[in-house]
Amino acid sequence: MTATSPSQSTPSTAQPQQRRRVSQRIGSIAESATLAVDAKAKALKAAGKPVIGFGAGEPDFPTPDYVVEAAIEACRTPAYHRYTPAGGLPRLKEAIVAKTARDSGLQVAVNQVLVTNGGKQAVYEAFAALLDPGDEVVLPAPFWTTYPEAIRLAGGVPVPVVADEESGYLVSVGQLEAARTPRTKVLLFCSPSNPTGAVYPPEQVEEIARWALEHGIWVVTDEIYEHLVYGGVTAPSMPALVPEIAGQCVVVNGVAKTYAMTGWRVGWVLGPADVVKAATNLQSHATSNVANVSQAAAIAALEGDLSAVATMRTAFDRRRQTIVSMLREIPGVACPEPQGAFYVYPSVKALLGRPIAGRTASSSVELAEIILEEAEVAVVPGEAFGTPGYIRMSYALGDDDLVEGVSRMQRLLTQTA
Repeated sequence: MTATSPSQSTPSTAQPQQRRRVSQRIGSIAESATLAVDAKAKALKAAGKPVIGFGAGEPDFPTPDYVVEAAIEACRTPAYHRYTPAGGLPRLKEAIVAKTARDSGLQVAVNQVLVTNGGKQAVYEAFAALLDPGDEVVLPAPFWTTYPEAIRLAGGVPVPVVADEESGYLVSVGQLEAARTPRTKVLLFCSPSNPTGAVYPPEQVEEIARWALEHGIWVVTDEIYEHLVYGGVTAPSMPALVPEIAGQCVVVNGVAKTYAMTGWRVGWVLGPADVVKAATNLQSHATSNVANVSQAAAIAALEGDLSAVATMRTAFDRRRQTIVSMLREIPGVACPEPQGAFYVYPSVKALLGRPIAGRTASSSVELAEIILEEAEVAVVPGEAFGTPGYIRMSYALGDDDLVEGVSRMQRLLTQTA
């Protein structure tokens, strides 16, 4: 017999390894729970159900007229029909610099500003610019549902540090220190907080900043709700309060909440020039410039006054007091009074395992399903924010809907059979 050469060998009958259809990196990202709840509520309403939604975190007010007019004029301007600098229109960057100095006392230069497609892109690009694979991010919980996903997408590892209603949802330096490891690179800080409405007092903000400085830890601080505070409470910007932290601090912000512009998608990153440059390079390949019409609208918003947010804040404060009072009337619901943003985050642990309209919930996810199906009220379960046993409710909806929605919950949750 003639020997078979390697090049003439019989083909292998082994089957090729099955490849993933969706990458593990992207396939592991969870859908935004808040947007999912809002979408379900809107779908039920479209089907004729009288659903009241407490899910979405957006003001129910229209964007101010002068901002809309600036956008209309921008549509007629040929220069805005073309590409513009990936990092943002120079005039908008200048407006952000001036607004930051006016509102928080923080002084930054134009080369420390990146204009992004909303706050979510700002959060992701901040983490992408700072994190290498395996770097840890200390993440106070309850946390906004996007934070851990953005951290993971950037290659980092979220390390939750849980605060409950007993502490007013404020984490202590002792808790942060207990979570610190040699891999800790960043602390995520958000005040006023989504989802709890908690606001850190100045002395605690300073203490946390000093801790980060001592250990060489970066801080990414989300200031999107900076103007939505109540009862004389203030929410100082960390790098303005402790200037020494500015060299290792990134601020994310935007026009969405202050000017009722969630759909316009304009946010920004502020930080050391090298970090901002790196994030700008990323954006130049990912999306290029933010839509010019939206940027023109943001210029008008920032160059105007804060009367729009003052009007909203008055309404939100009234609704805040109403929803807290009504929720506290429900046996088994413990609702701290939020000091900022437009959310309440009540504990519903005492309702779990209790019969409700012939049904029993073993988790806040199941409880939210019962509330939606039986009372036609949409809330977001605490699992989405890293703390089961709670629900988040936005009070950025009309007064009548708010009262009707919580009244339905009162009637449902006081049933025992």
